[in-house]
Amino acid sequence: MMNLYEIARYLEQHDNYEILTHANPDGDTLGSAYALCLALQQIGKNARVITTNLPPVFGYLPYGVKAQDFEVETIVSTDVAADSLLGSNMGKYRGRINLCIDHHGSNTLTADNKFVDKYAAANCEIIYKLLLRLKITFTKQIANCLYTGISTDTGCFRFTNTTAETMRVAASLMDYGCDTAYINKVMFETKSKERIRLEHCVYDTIKYCANGRCAIIYTTLDMMKKLNVDDEELEGLASIPRQIEGVLMGITMREKPGGVFKISVRTNDNINASDFCSRFGGGGHPAAAGCSIEGSLEEVRSRLIKAAEECL
Repeated sequence: MMNLYEIARYLEQHDNYEILTHANPDGDTLGSAYALCLALQQIGKNARVITTNLPPVFGYLPYGVKAQDFEVETIVSTDVAADSLLGSNMGKYRGRINLCIDHHGSNTLTADNKFVDKYAAANCEIIYKLLLRLKITFTKQIANCLYTGISTDTGCFRFTNTTAETMRVAASLMDYGCDTAYINKVMFETKSKERIRLEHCVYDTIKYCANGRCAIIYTTLDMMKKLNVDDEELEGLASIPRQIEGVLMGITMREKPGGVFKISVRTNDNINASDFCSRFGGGGHPAAAGCSIEGSLEEVRSRLIKAAEECL
C-alpha cells in the first residue's frame, strides 16, 4: 500500500484526472473529490469529478472548479469501498482505477494503488493530510469541501469515530476561513417540508427486536412516491433508530427498484456494524456499515431481525 508521501509524488507525476465518487453520494465522497480536484487544478493539472448526481444541499462544493476538456489518463476514487459502490454511470471504470483513497477498513475496491486508513473518521481527513504533502495553498473553498466531509461523517463530531486528530484537522480548516456556521446549519439544522413529512411516516414504521436493543425503520418506493420526495431527502435518515433510548443497533431499510433493499446499520456500545453487514455481503465501519438484500419488505425485515437477535 502506498503512503501519503508516495501518493503526493504520484499525483505530481501524472495528469488528466477523473475523480470518482460512490453511488448515492454523500458529503465525504463529494467533499474529498472536489477538494482533490481543486488542489490538482491549482498545481496545473487537468481534473474533473465524476458523480451520479449532486444533491442540492451540496451545491456549493464545486465552486471554483474549472471545466476542463481532456482525454483521461489517471483515474482516482475517493471514499469508494467496493466495486459495487461505484455509481451507476461508472461501470466503464471497474478494473481501471489507478488510485484508491479510502477510510473503510473493509475496502475491496479493485485498484492499482491504494491508501486506506480505517482510523480516519472521514475520507476528507486523509485528503487534508495528502494536500499538506502536495504543498498546495489551502483556500477557503478547499477548506469548505474538507469540512463538509468531516462534519457529515462524524455527525457534527458526535459519533464515536471522532478523534482528537479529527478535531485538530477541523480546527486547521477553520484557520483557513472555512464557513463552519453555514455548513453546520445547512447540514444539521435545516430540513425541507418534504423531509419533515418523510420523518413523520418513518417513525410509524419502527419495529423493535432483540428485547428492544435493535430498532428497524424502512422506506418504500410507494412511500417515496406518495410523499413526492426524492433520494436526497433520505440523507441522515439512518441515524433515527440509533437515537432511541436502549437501542444498540439501528437498522434502516430503503427499498430500491428491482426488489432490493439497501440496508444501513448504525450501532452503539462497540457493537460492530461492519461485522453484522458482512453476513449479507456488505461492510463498512465498526459503527456505521451497509449492505443490500433482495426480497420483499417482510422477507428482508425477518432476515434482519433473526440476524440482530443472534448478534445482540
